[in-house]
Amino acid sequence: MRLVRFLLRYYPPGIILEYEQGSQTRTRTIDLLDLTERSNIYELVAQLQANEPLITPSKTDQVAKLLLKLQSKLSSPDKHHYNHYKTIRTHVLPVTNVSFNKSGSKFVSGSYDRTCKIWDTHQGQELHVLDGHKNVVYAVAFNNPFADKIVTGSFDRTAKLWSTETGKCYHTFKGHTAEIVCVTFNSSSTLVATGSMDTMGKIWDVETGVEMASLQGHSAEIISIQFNSLGDKVVTGSFDNTVAIWDVETGHKISSLIGHRGEISNAVISYDDTLIGTGSMDKSCKVWDCRSGQCVETLYGHTDEVLDISFDHRGKQLLSVSADATARVFDVGSYKCLATFVGHEREISKGTFNPSGKRVATASSDKTVRIWDINSGKCLQTLEGHTDEVFSCQFNYSGDMLISGSKDNTCRLWKDTNSGKLAGAL
Repeated sequence: MRLVRFLLRYYPPGIILEYEQGSQTRTRTIDLLDLTERSNIYELVAQLQANEPLITPSKTDQVAKLLLKLQSKLSSPDKHHYNHYKTIRTHVLPVTNVSFNKSGSKFVSGSYDRTCKIWDTHQGQELHVLDGHKNVVYAVAFNNPFADKIVTGSFDRTAKLWSTETGKCYHTFKGHTAEIVCVTFNSSSTLVATGSMDTMGKIWDVETGVEMASLQGHSAEIISIQFNSLGDKVVTGSFDNTVAIWDVETGHKISSLIGHRGEISNAVISYDDTLIGTGSMDKSCKVWDCRSGQCVETLYGHTDEVLDISFDHRGKQLLSVSADATARVFDVGSYKCLATFVGHEREISKGTFNPSGKRVATASSDKTVRIWDINSGKCLQTLEGHTDEVFSCQFNYSGDMLISGSKDNTCRLWKDTNSGKLAGAL
């Protein structure tokens, strides 16, 4: 093996080794999820060299400089301030979902008009209309970080795989007997998973379009589905009050996470695949050990249904948002509540961390998006302009842009016009 170069990954922090093996170029990623402002860089380099033969003594100073750069990024204050950049009337009928590609240069929108559209973010121009579904397009997803494919899930009981560049439909995935409400890619973009109101999940081969596995075992609708980072497991959340972990290769259920007393609103996996977070209509969140299936902690505090949850990029914090119009951030480890965000006038349906994990965006039926600081618990900005409920918000990879989707049939783009790009970041 011959090392070609190092690449930095800011979020979550890590180093990617690009190397040659025989006639092929390969990559290997070293996650640095525990890197902090106080980490001793040269001790960390020594640990990396002990475990990674490609990091030879001659590379010590180079790796140390990369680690210092990551450390500097972690310690730098987050000064993004978002201004309204563009309003795009994406569809005539209501929008169901919006999603950025990794860089934020493009986004997709699904709609009740039975189409999905691909947009150029900076120009606000429609690039392609993905037409072919016979009912509402409810779920949309890019195969990030590649972003050359899109999967759509529809109330017509099918999912479709599309080319981002041409808008061509590669495959139509048929087999569900009810509406498809959640879709996702695995990290290597070789598989698609779909979840349906028919109580089943399915796994599909991206290259051939063939169904690889049917995930049968829930007794009510599946409303969330996600691959773990390794791609060997899938996690599904259901209205039957349970979450299931499945083996990707066999489609067999590994374990059921039982404990919630209400319907599941979302189930998410931490980046390192060790924990699963769940939110429920029973007003609580739970954190589960991914290997044992045991509940690690139950998080209380909300006075109404928990509508969404998410981990930050490093899996160190968990965000919950609720119909009680508040959001909460918990430390993953101590499980103490780090901040409670109060200010929205109506329920919060979506919440997300920014890439650095220092701020949170929340989307509410009060027609606004709010930006919050985790350390102070204060609302830094209220992004106004939508004329109906806001159901979606998402940051791009560098955190200098935010997209919001609303029932007013528009997407609004919010941009930090003073921010530079993260040159060279992956």
